[in-house]
This record gives sequence, structure tokens and C-alpha cells, in this order.
Amino acid sequence: MKVEAKLLLVIATFFLVLTLVYSIWSREYAGSIMLAGSVLLAAVPGSYYLFWSHRMDPRPEDREEATLKDGAGIVAAFPDSSVWPFIFGIGAALIGLGLVFGIWTALVGGFMVVSAMVGVAAESRRGGRI
Repeated sequence: MKVEAKLLLVIATFFLVLTLVYSIWSREYAGSIMLAGSVLLAAVPGSYYLFWSHRMDPRPEDREEATLKDGAGIVAAFPDSSVWPFIFGIGAALIGLGLVFGIWTALVGGFMVVSAMVGVAAESRRGGRI
């Protein structure tokens, strides 16, 4: 996690310099505050990753002498292809369209979303297609 922490802290430093230069030259508050928010968006997760990277065992990505074999890991079983994510997406889109076309569209979309969630749960418990 040291690589990610260093990357995010470099981004935070870049935005900090950019914020200082922008606020001095422009004397405009809204842009300066938004750029300061960008500093925080990179500094908070970067400092969190740096905090935990000192308390964890180094990953293969963090070691210089690591090989590709070290980072391969365990190959697990992948789920079968399923239609339920597609039905969930169509249902969510219909719920959004319900704001435009009326409640009947949102009701159809809600039925599709609920049925997709039930279908995914049932399919994942059985380990195969329904």
C-alpha cells in the first residue's frame, strides 16, 4: 500500500501547490476552496494508506525483489454468466424514467429490481443458473 499512498500524497502535494498559486493570483474564494477540497480528496486516503502500510506485511507489489509468481495468488472459482445484472440495470433505468413518464414506469422498474435481487441471491446460493 506504500505505492498507492505515495501516489495519492504526490497528487495532494500537487493540488496544494496549485491551490496556493491560484489563491494568490486570483484572490477568488470559490475556486480556492474547491481546490483545497481536491487536496483533501487525495490527502485523506493517502495518509490512511500510509498509516496502514507501516502496520501491514509488505505485499509483493511493495517489495523490490518480488517476482510475478509471488503476486499470482490463488485462482478461485468465478461465477457463471447471469442475466440478473442486466435485469437490475434495466429496472433501475425504468425507476429513473418513472420520474419523467409517471409512477407506472417506476413500479415496473421496482418489480424488476426486486426480482433481480432475489434472482441473484437464489442463484448465488445454488452455485449455478436458475
